[in-house]
Amino acid sequence: MNAIISAPELASDLAGPNPPVVLDIRWQLTLATADGAVPFDGRAAYRAGHIPGAVFVDLDAELAGKAGDAGRHPLPDPEIFGAAMRAAGVSDDRDVVVYDGGVGWAAARAWWLLGWTGHPSVRVLDGGLAAWSGPLSTEVPTPAPGSFVPAPGARSLLDADGAAALARTGLLLDARAGERYRGEVEPIDPVGGHIPGAVSAPTTENVTESGEFRPAAELADRFKSLGATGTSEVGVYCGSGVSAAHQVLALAVAGIPAALYVGSWSEWSRDGNRPVAVGAEPQ
Repeated sequence: MNAIISAPELASDLAGPNPPVVLDIRWQLTLATADGAVPFDGRAAYRAGHIPGAVFVDLDAELAGKAGDAGRHPLPDPEIFGAAMRAAGVSDDRDVVVYDGGVGWAAARAWWLLGWTGHPSVRVLDGGLAAWSGPLSTEVPTPAPGSFVPAPGARSLLDADGAAALARTGLLLDARAGERYRGEVEPIDPVGGHIPGAVSAPTTENVTESGEFRPAAELADRFKSLGATGTSEVGVYCGSGVSAAHQVLALAVAGIPAALYVGSWSEWSRDGNRPVAVGAEPQ
Protein backbone atom coordinates (compact mmCIF):
# COMPACT_ATOMS: atom_id res chain seq x y z
CA MET A 1 0.00 0.00 0.00
CA ASN A 2 1.14 3.53 -0.79
CA ALA A 3 2.38 5.37 2.28
CA ILE A 4 0.49 8.56 1.38
CA ILE A 5 -3.08 9.39 0.40
CA SER A 6 -4.43 12.44 -1.41
CA ALA A 7 -7.23 14.58 0.01
CA PRO A 8 -9.72 13.49 -2.71
CA GLU A 9 -8.87 9.84 -2.04
CA LEU A 10 -9.43 10.33 1.69
CA ALA A 11 -12.76 12.06 1.09
CA SER A 12 -13.85 9.11 -1.06
CA ASP A 13 -12.72 6.57 1.54
CA LEU A 14 -14.53 8.42 4.33
CA ALA A 15 -17.74 8.27 2.32
CA GLY A 16 -17.33 4.55 1.66
CA PRO A 17 -18.57 1.52 3.59
CA ASN A 18 -15.31 1.00 5.54
CA PRO A 19 -13.95 4.45 6.42
CA PRO A 20 -10.46 4.65 7.91
CA VAL A 21 -9.64 5.83 11.41
CA VAL A 22 -8.37 9.40 11.03
CA LEU A 23 -5.85 10.82 13.51
CA ASP A 24 -5.07 14.55 13.85
CA ILE A 25 -1.43 14.98 14.96
CA ARG A 26 -1.06 18.74 14.79
CA TRP A 27 2.19 19.77 16.47
CA GLN A 28 4.96 22.32 16.02
CA LEU A 29 8.42 22.61 17.51
CA THR A 30 8.51 25.79 19.59
CA LEU A 31 11.88 27.48 19.84
CA ALA A 32 12.82 29.92 22.58
CA THR A 33 12.76 33.55 21.47
CA ALA A 34 13.64 36.86 23.07
CA ASP A 35 9.96 37.77 23.40
CA GLY A 36 9.03 34.42 24.93
CA ALA A 37 7.33 32.25 22.29
CA VAL A 38 4.02 30.67 23.28
CA PRO A 39 4.04 26.89 22.66
CA PHE A 40 1.78 25.72 19.85
CA ASP A 41 -1.47 24.20 21.16
CA GLY A 42 -2.38 21.39 18.80
CA ARG A 43 -5.46 20.41 20.80
CA ALA A 44 -6.85 23.94 20.59
CA ALA A 45 -6.23 23.96 16.84
CA TYR A 46 -8.01 20.61 16.58
CA ARG A 47 -11.04 21.87 18.49
CA ALA A 48 -11.23 24.93 16.28
CA GLY A 49 -11.73 22.68 13.25
CA HIS A 50 -10.67 19.25 12.05
CA ILE A 51 -11.53 16.65 9.43
CA PRO A 52 -14.90 15.20 10.49
CA GLY A 53 -14.45 12.14 12.69
CA ALA A 54 -10.73 12.72 13.29
CA VAL A 55 -9.36 12.06 16.78
CA PHE A 56 -6.60 14.24 18.23
CA VAL A 57 -3.36 12.54 19.29
CA ASP A 58 -0.77 14.42 21.36
CA LEU A 59 2.72 13.89 19.92
CA ASP A 60 4.63 14.89 23.05
CA ALA A 61 2.47 12.85 25.45
CA GLU A 62 1.49 9.83 23.36
CA LEU A 63 3.98 9.49 20.49
CA ALA A 64 7.13 10.10 22.54
CA GLY A 65 8.60 9.28 25.91
CA LYS A 66 9.94 11.73 28.46
CA ALA A 67 12.79 13.91 27.19
CA GLY A 68 16.21 13.14 28.63
CA ASP A 69 19.51 11.50 27.75
CA ALA A 70 17.75 9.47 25.02
CA GLY A 71 16.72 12.69 23.27
CA ARG A 72 13.84 15.14 23.14
CA HIS A 73 11.39 12.68 21.60
CA PRO A 74 12.46 9.14 22.52
CA LEU A 75 10.23 6.18 21.80
CA PRO A 76 7.04 6.13 23.88
CA ASP A 77 6.21 3.43 26.38
CA PRO A 78 4.41 0.77 24.29
CA GLU A 79 1.63 0.53 26.87
CA ILE A 80 0.97 4.28 26.78
CA PHE A 81 1.15 4.36 22.99
CA GLY A 82 -1.09 1.33 22.63
CA ALA A 83 -3.68 2.73 25.03
CA ALA A 84 -3.74 6.02 23.13
CA MET A 85 -4.22 4.24 19.81
CA ARG A 86 -7.01 2.02 21.14
CA ALA A 87 -8.73 5.06 22.65
CA ALA A 88 -8.59 6.65 19.20
CA GLY A 89 -10.30 3.60 17.69
CA VAL A 90 -7.25 2.00 16.09
CA SER A 91 -7.46 -1.73 15.31
CA ASP A 92 -5.29 -3.99 13.14
CA ASP A 93 -8.12 -4.67 10.70
CA ARG A 94 -9.00 -1.05 9.95
CA ASP A 95 -7.05 1.40 7.80
CA VAL A 96 -5.55 4.46 9.49
CA VAL A 97 -4.91 7.90 7.97
CA VAL A 98 -2.86 10.48 9.86
CA TYR A 99 -2.48 14.18 9.17
CA ASP A 100 -1.09 17.35 10.72
CA GLY A 101 -1.18 21.04 9.94
CA GLY A 102 0.63 20.65 6.64
CA VAL A 103 4.35 20.26 7.36
CA GLY A 104 3.94 16.50 7.62
CA TRP A 105 6.55 15.85 10.30
CA ALA A 106 4.17 14.97 13.14
CA ALA A 107 1.94 12.85 10.91
CA ALA A 108 5.01 10.98 9.69
CA ARG A 109 6.03 10.28 13.29
CA ALA A 110 2.63 8.64 13.88
CA TRP A 111 2.91 6.75 10.57
CA TRP A 112 6.35 5.45 11.52
CA LEU A 113 5.38 4.45 15.06
CA LEU A 114 2.25 2.61 13.98
CA GLY A 115 4.23 0.80 11.29
CA TRP A 116 7.10 0.03 13.66
CA THR A 117 4.65 -1.47 16.15
CA GLY A 118 3.02 -3.66 13.53
CA HIS A 119 -0.03 -1.89 12.11
CA PRO A 120 -0.38 -3.09 8.50
CA SER A 121 -2.17 -0.14 6.87
CA VAL A 122 -1.27 3.47 7.73
CA ARG A 123 -1.11 6.40 5.30
CA VAL A 124 -0.26 10.08 5.65
CA LEU A 125 -2.54 12.73 4.16
CA ASP A 126 -0.35 14.30 1.49
CA GLY A 127 -0.14 18.03 2.16
CA GLY A 128 -1.85 17.73 5.53
CA LEU A 129 -4.92 19.67 6.56
CA ALA A 130 -4.04 22.45 4.11
CA ALA A 131 -4.78 20.03 1.25
CA TRP A 132 -8.24 19.18 2.60
CA SER A 133 -10.99 21.07 0.77
CA GLY A 134 -13.93 19.41 2.47
CA PRO A 135 -15.82 20.68 5.51
CA LEU A 136 -14.25 20.91 8.95
CA SER A 137 -15.91 19.89 12.19
CA THR A 138 -15.67 21.15 15.76
CA GLU A 139 -17.38 18.06 17.14
CA VAL A 140 -15.08 15.90 19.26
CA PRO A 141 -15.96 12.28 18.47
CA THR A 142 -16.02 9.39 20.93
CA PRO A 143 -14.86 6.43 18.86
CA ALA A 144 -15.53 2.84 19.75
CA PRO A 145 -12.39 1.46 21.44
CA GLY A 146 -9.94 -0.22 19.11
CA SER A 147 -8.02 -3.43 19.66
CA PHE A 148 -4.53 -2.53 18.43
CA VAL A 149 -1.73 -4.01 20.56
CA PRO A 150 1.76 -2.71 19.68
CA ALA A 151 4.36 -5.29 18.64
CA PRO A 152 7.56 -3.23 18.24
CA GLY A 153 10.18 -4.17 15.68
CA ALA A 154 8.42 -4.17 12.32
CA ARG A 155 10.58 -1.30 10.99
CA SER A 156 14.33 -0.74 11.16
CA LEU A 157 15.55 1.25 14.14
CA LEU A 158 19.00 2.68 14.87
CA ASP A 159 20.64 3.59 18.16
CA ALA A 160 23.61 5.98 18.45
CA ASP A 161 26.21 3.28 17.83
CA GLY A 162 24.27 1.96 14.88
CA ALA A 163 23.98 5.44 13.38
CA ALA A 164 27.72 5.99 13.79
CA ALA A 165 28.48 2.70 12.07
CA LEU A 166 26.02 3.28 9.24
CA ALA A 167 27.59 6.67 8.52
CA ARG A 168 30.77 4.75 7.66
CA THR A 169 29.41 1.61 6.03
CA GLY A 170 26.22 2.81 4.33
CA LEU A 171 24.33 6.09 3.97
CA LEU A 172 23.22 8.16 6.95
CA LEU A 173 21.09 11.16 6.00
CA ASP A 174 20.75 14.26 8.20
CA ALA A 175 17.22 15.62 7.69
CA ARG A 176 17.76 18.97 9.45
CA ALA A 177 18.25 22.33 7.78
CA GLY A 178 21.64 22.76 6.15
CA GLU A 179 22.81 25.47 8.54
CA ARG A 180 22.25 23.17 11.51
CA TYR A 181 24.09 20.34 9.76
CA ARG A 182 27.02 22.65 9.05
CA GLY A 183 27.05 23.85 12.67
CA GLU A 184 26.44 27.49 11.78
CA VAL A 185 23.42 27.72 14.11
CA GLU A 186 21.90 25.44 16.71
CA PRO A 187 18.66 26.80 18.19
CA ILE A 188 17.82 23.99 20.60
CA ASP A 189 20.47 21.30 21.13
CA PRO A 190 23.71 21.61 23.14
CA VAL A 191 26.09 21.85 20.18
CA GLY A 192 25.89 22.38 16.42
CA GLY A 193 27.23 20.14 13.67
CA HIS A 194 26.50 16.63 12.49
CA ILE A 195 27.39 12.98 12.97
CA PRO A 196 30.71 12.36 11.19
CA GLY A 197 30.08 10.75 7.82
CA ALA A 198 26.41 11.80 7.62
CA VAL A 199 25.15 13.47 4.44
CA SER A 200 23.04 16.64 4.53
CA ALA A 201 19.53 16.01 3.15
CA PRO A 202 17.04 18.61 4.42
CA THR A 203 13.52 17.23 4.70
CA THR A 204 12.08 20.41 3.22
CA GLU A 205 13.48 19.43 -0.18
CA ASN A 206 11.19 16.38 -0.35
CA VAL A 207 8.06 18.47 -0.83
CA THR A 208 6.69 21.12 -3.17
CA GLU A 209 5.85 24.68 -2.14
CA SER A 210 2.32 23.48 -1.31
CA GLY A 211 3.72 20.91 1.12
CA GLU A 212 2.88 17.84 -0.96
CA PHE A 213 5.48 15.18 -1.71
CA ARG A 214 7.35 15.39 -4.96
CA PRO A 215 6.64 12.55 -7.42
CA ALA A 216 8.17 9.19 -6.51
CA ALA A 217 10.58 9.20 -9.47
CA GLU A 218 11.79 12.69 -8.54
CA LEU A 219 12.35 11.62 -4.95
CA ALA A 220 14.19 8.50 -6.10
CA ASP A 221 16.50 10.66 -8.21
CA ARG A 222 17.12 12.97 -5.29
CA PHE A 223 18.08 10.17 -2.93
CA LYS A 224 20.18 8.48 -5.59
CA SER A 225 22.15 11.71 -5.98
CA LEU A 226 22.76 11.65 -2.22
CA GLY A 227 24.12 8.11 -2.33
CA ALA A 228 21.09 5.83 -2.06
CA THR A 229 22.17 3.55 -4.89
CA GLY A 230 20.36 0.43 -3.70
CA THR A 231 23.56 -1.37 -2.72
CA SER A 232 23.87 -0.13 0.86
CA GLU A 233 21.69 0.44 3.90
CA VAL A 234 20.10 3.84 4.46
CA GLY A 235 19.40 5.54 7.78
CA VAL A 236 18.02 8.94 8.78
CA TYR A 237 18.27 11.24 11.77
CA CYS A 238 17.22 14.81 12.54
CA GLY A 239 16.96 16.86 15.72
CA SER A 240 14.76 14.55 17.74
CA GLY A 241 13.35 11.85 15.48
CA VAL A 242 10.32 13.74 14.14
CA SER A 243 11.34 15.31 10.83
CA ALA A 244 13.53 12.25 10.19
CA ALA A 245 10.35 10.14 10.18
CA HIS A 246 9.14 12.38 7.36
CA GLN A 247 12.38 11.62 5.50
CA VAL A 248 11.84 7.89 6.03
CA LEU A 249 8.34 8.41 4.62
CA ALA A 250 9.73 10.22 1.57
CA LEU A 251 12.18 7.37 1.06
CA ALA A 252 9.29 4.90 1.28
CA VAL A 253 7.42 6.87 -1.39
CA ALA A 254 10.56 6.54 -3.53
CA GLY A 255 10.68 2.78 -2.88
CA ILE A 256 13.78 2.93 -0.65
CA PRO A 257 13.68 1.27 2.80
CA ALA A 258 15.41 3.21 5.57
CA ALA A 259 16.10 2.95 9.28
CA LEU A 260 15.28 5.72 11.76
CA TYR A 261 17.64 6.95 14.48
CA VAL A 262 14.99 8.12 16.92
CA GLY A 263 17.35 9.71 19.46
CA SER A 264 18.88 11.77 16.65
CA TRP A 265 20.99 14.86 17.28
CA SER A 266 19.25 15.62 20.57
CA GLU A 267 20.64 12.37 21.98
CA TRP A 268 23.98 12.42 20.15
CA SER A 269 24.86 15.99 21.17
CA ARG A 270 24.14 15.35 24.87
CA ASP A 271 26.94 12.79 25.01
CA GLY A 272 30.26 14.60 25.27
CA ASN A 273 32.08 11.45 24.17
CA ARG A 274 30.44 11.46 20.72
CA PRO A 275 32.43 13.13 17.92
CA VAL A 276 30.95 16.15 16.15
CA ALA A 277 31.70 17.26 12.59
CA VAL A 278 31.07 20.77 11.25
CA GLY A 279 31.04 22.25 7.77
CA ALA A 280 29.43 21.23 4.51
CA GLU A 281 31.29 17.95 4.07
CA PRO A 282 30.24 14.67 5.73
CA GLN A 283 33.65 14.12 7.36
